[in-house]
Amino acid sequence: MTDPGAMASAVSWRVVSVAAVRLEMPGVHPEVVLQETDAPWRELRIPVGFAEGTAIAYAWRELPTPRPLTHALFAETLERQGVEILAVRITGRQGGVYLAELDTAGQRGQQVVPCRPSDGVALALRRSLPTPILVAEPLFVPASDPLEPSSPAEADPAP
Repeated sequence: MTDPGAMASAVSWRVVSVAAVRLEMPGVHPEVVLQETDAPWRELRIPVGFAEGTAIAYAWRELPTPRPLTHALFAETLERQGVEILAVRITGRQGGVYLAELDTAGQRGQQVVPCRPSDGVALALRRSLPTPILVAEPLFVPASDPLEPSSPAEADPAP
């Protein structure tokens, strides 16, 4: 088995924060806008499903919900089990689909868990302690692939 940090150390990472969750007309899918926290303050826009965009917007704005949303429930469960999310990494892009992973630490040691970018961002925002969101440097270069996501399932697939 490979070292979970081996791939992470080979890539240059940029720290980002959520700058917005937008639904621009005539589009039908929200985008999560991630912006670098340091110069040159580039943005990365990731299309997500409507439910995921809503969950991220609630967490980003720290809006209460009558009952815990799925990401809040999962974040609380991880916390109670002593599992720390060390970082959320947006690692790559295949066509119009972005890839991500959670870097976690708990009783079983450090683990890297593949996830959808929207799930990673929603979890990071729901944690009681700040969790860094990192983007691989090459993702700030516009995709040369002419394929654009045509549905939320293509834009943010389940693992």
